[in-house]
Amino acid sequence: VQLVESGGGLVQAGGSLRLSCAASGSIFSINAMGWYRQAPGKQRELVAAITSGHSTNYADSVKGRFTISRDNAKNTVYLQMHSLKPEDTAVYYCNAAIRTTMMGPRFDSWGQGTQVTVSS
Repeated sequence: VQLVESGGGLVQAGGSLRLSCAASGSIFSINAMGWYRQAPGKQRELVAAITSGHSTNYADSVKGRFTISRDNAKNTVYLQMHSLKPEDTAVYYCNAAIRTTMMGPRFDSWGQGTQVTVSS
């Protein structure tokens, strides 16, 4: 199973970016999917998460600015980011809770990370 992220980059404060993360491989089902971020010298933190039923939750710092969504048919999760701030600068990681067989365990899978840099 592999998660591949795309869409990071450099943007000015107030700008927008859209991150994508596609899961591929031997996948039976995906439960929750989410985005985490890690800034230099800081711990990795949850940014947003979405269940297979499209229930969402967000970190307080991004509420009203970021929107998480997913396409279950494509095993893909998105993060639309608006009104970006310099403090949003971080490496963003995709996460998915994946089951490879119907009766098998669910395990966490992580992407390689994509850099988001917001200049002031």
